[in-house]
Amino acid sequence: MRIALVGVSGHVGSRILDELLRRGHTVTGIARDVKSVVSRPGLELRVGEARSTAGLEPLLASHDAVISATRFVSSDPKALIAAVRQSAVPRLLVVGGAGSLEVAPGLMLVDAPDFPEAYRAESLAGRDCLSVLRAEPDFDWTVLCPSAEFMPGERTGKFRLGGDQLLTGADGRSWISMEDFALAMVDELENPRHNRQRFTIGY
Repeated sequence: MRIALVGVSGHVGSRILDELLRRGHTVTGIARDVKSVVSRPGLELRVGEARSTAGLEPLLASHDAVISATRFVSSDPKALIAAVRQSAVPRLLVVGGAGSLEVAPGLMLVDAPDFPEAYRAESLAGRDCLSVLRAEPDFDWTVLCPSAEFMPGERTGKFRLGGDQLLTGADGRSWISMEDFALAMVDELENPRHNRQRFTIGY
């Protein structure tokens, strides 16, 4: 498939790029600054702004799907959706955040009393993005949310998938490596099982 990856230069985007290329997909990597991204076969790098519908639209055209791995506080979900629509790309997959996952009935992680203040703005913006997507009546989207701890690690292929609730292991820890997250994201790209849904991943 030919995939447009917005946010290719970030920690998560770079790992999704690795997974896409590993599986033989052709990728257009898009970011405000692509100088740090190493060029390799199957990858075309383009400069683009995640807040600009007019700027993104021509970069997204003629792709089979768009994957957005941008920070929510530095992007605009409505602009991204409009760019995907206008470029006639049939599907959008989004790297979500753990903050909008439920830790108790009706209680999202971001609203828990001990939620770290440093992550609040990004988590609230991610929750808003999910709400915008859910309000779209005829748009094919998927959001994959990580566990509470989301960090570089190993590609193990051994993880669990869930729905709207935060996944926690038997040891009480909620975590996933960026490498396994990327694996699950590309699995969903290749074999869609969560159209117009949010799902999550954890050990």
